[in-house]
Amino acid sequence: MGSNRRYAAQVDRVGDEKYIARLAKKAPLQSLSPQELDLDYQPLTKNPRPQVVRAWVRFGPEPFRVNFAEAVMWTDSAVAIRFTACDVEYRCWVWSNAVDQPSAEG
Repeated sequence: MGSNRRYAAQVDRVGDEKYIARLAKKAPLQSLSPQELDLDYQPLTKNPRPQVVRAWVRFGPEPFRVNFAEAVMWTDSAVAIRFTACDVEYRCWVWSNAVDQPSAEG
């Protein structure tokens, strides 16, 4: 008997969301500072149709890779992402090299 991979991505996401909720109770989601973003001098691009990305984020000192974030804005060096976990929306800025496209497997 084989495994049912049909729902594997959903099960993984639910587990990730629960872990994010536990992390968020311990420490706030970190975001780049205004000095790091330098938006007065960096061109800002807004995406009218956000694309799904994977991104490394930090809740306090704890890193976690979110596999279901959306890139909503970016500069040459940073990306604004948003993601929802357990009905809570999170938003932050991360360095662009902390973001990549999800793999074809999910």
